[in-house]
Amino acid sequence: MSIDRETFENTSEEELTDLSVPDHVLGFLVAHDDRAFQAREIAAQTDLDEGAVSTALTRLKQRELVEHKATYWAVTTDEDRLHSYGGYERATALFNERLGTENKDEWREHAPDEAHPSLRDEE
Repeated sequence: MSIDRETFENTSEEELTDLSVPDHVLGFLVAHDDRAFQAREIAAQTDLDEGAVSTALTRLKQRELVEHKATYWAVTTDEDRLHSYGGYERATALFNERLGTENKDEWREHAPDEAHPSLRDEE
């Protein structure tokens, strides 16, 4: 995505390196790779506009980085494809810098025992 010259000259480097909406959405889905979400849930969890999230999901699907079924979205299980996406490394680095690296074993220790409400009907 391009920016105008005035923005380029008057915006700090830190502000320019913020994640794009698709990178932010992909980073969220990667961090929750064991779940599928509706666009509105992703928007609520990431504080992004739902319309922007829906557009980002469509673009990520075209790149085969996310999968879509009914109203749910999940990150691809094709790790080679995911790692070949340049935004993946940038998103991962920025999330790690801001939040620390993720230890999935520690996360699972503190995960709720109950299934997510969207999965309860399937049981």
